[in-house]
Amino acid sequence: MRCLLPLPRTALASQRRPSTRLRSARPPGSTGRRAEMESAAEELMPRLLPVGDCDLTEDFDPSLPPRTPQEYLKRVQIEAAQCPDVVVAQIDPKKLRKKQTVNIALTGCHPAPEGYSPTLKWQQQQVSHFSAVRQSLNKHRNHWKAQHLDSNVTIPKSDDEEGWKLFCLGERLYSEAAIAVSGNENLGIDYIKIGFPPFLSIVSRMNQATVTSVLEYLINWFGEKEFTSELGRWLYALLACLEKPLLPEAHSLIRQLARRCSEVRVLEENKNEEKVSALNLLICLVSRYFDQRDLADEPS
Repeated sequence: MRCLLPLPRTALASQRRPSTRLRSARPPGSTGRRAEMESAAEELMPRLLPVGDCDLTEDFDPSLPPRTPQEYLKRVQIEAAQCPDVVVAQIDPKKLRKKQTVNIALTGCHPAPEGYSPTLKWQQQQVSHFSAVRQSLNKHRNHWKAQHLDSNVTIPKSDDEEGWKLFCLGERLYSEAAIAVSGNENLGIDYIKIGFPPFLSIVSRMNQATVTSVLEYLINWFGEKEFTSELGRWLYALLACLEKPLLPEAHSLIRQLARRCSEVRVLEENKNEEKVSALNLLICLVSRYFDQRDLADEPS
């Protein structure tokens, strides 16, 4: 039985120190340093109860449960004497070797390619429109939340990362299958294949924990994949649902999103104006609406 009560242990551990002074001779001057160390130890672990030597019977066995308070205190003394002054943790080096890669993100965004930097007026207009969208969403949230969903809509659970990727991006994009939607098929829209758009009846049902989780799933996806219109619609909708002030997790996520958008914008070979404009919009909202000004594009 190990004793976990610190009171007697600290009180009695301090009493075993004087006995150590008789075990070895010390050079001149060491006594003063020893006294200083003991004084510092007393400040860190002050003695709370004065405890003297315990008068025990000859049949006292420290391996047995204590029968009296004196036996209990004596056992604490013995255990305290066995504790090392310095404890070293035994760390398995194999676990450390597996986690040697550290990703250090840039603090800012890459500048927009020449000729594609948005004007300040355009950025202000986007922020104003985005603010109006958020106000409308908050105002009518209960109305849209009360709307019945179609039978084919099954909203994944908050922690179902793969389910949310399929739900938002669709089977074709998620599986990277380059199958075009045939114009001759007159069977209606198959949202299972192309992904569900961020309908108000869907996003109004998402609490902040779900919004943050789905935002993380899609941003992580975007970190390894190309930018698509389906992804852009969902990112815009999730930003519109994100409440201010931002939680630390959300703060980190949107900065990661803006930096990734700036990377993709620079690497865009054909400089598709529609795609570049969408990337500019996301950077603008993160930097100017959510007050991450160090990520903002310099007006052209």
